Amino acid sequence: MSVEHQLPGKQPDLRFLLARPAHFLALGFGAGLAGKAPGTWGTLAAFPVYFAMALLPASAYWALAALFALAGVWICDVTGKVLGVPDHGGIVWDEIAAFLLVLPFAPAIWWGYLLAFALFRWLDIWKPFPIGWLDANVKGGLGVMLDDLLAAGYAIVVLLGVTTWF
Repeated sequence: MSVEHQLPGKQPDLRFLLARPAHFLALGFGAGLAGKAPGTWGTLAAFPVYFAMALLPASAYWALAALFALAGVWICDVTGKVLGVPDHGGIVWDEIAAFLLVLPFAPAIWWGYLLAFALFRWLDIWKPFPIGWLDANVKGGLGVMLDDLLAAGYAIVVLLGVTTWF
């Protein structure tokens, strides 16, 4: 059976991951293959990407982060359609792209990165209004990306408050 014709909802595997660049990115370089908490593993996968991108000038960092978010709509849409589940749990590019927006606002110390990680994961899982509504009502790749981008926005606001307070 071709990778492109897997049964709906089938758990992706290494063969699926490597079949197309969109799958490789959508599944977070393999983080989305984790049997438990793939979103958490996807968020963790953003750290090495962030530290590599942080070496770039700020304008290049933000341009690349915006490209990741915009391309994520297509990347997640393509992979979700092939998997037969638009927001399959293994699709973690949304966490990676969104968390890359959060990390520059974290205090550049271990507890700052830990706080950013915890805030983002909590907001992504809890889905306070309107995140939950968007998650339920906006479909396709845009829906996959949008709830995580909004969770990132909420996390950024909290981090800005924390850094102002301290």
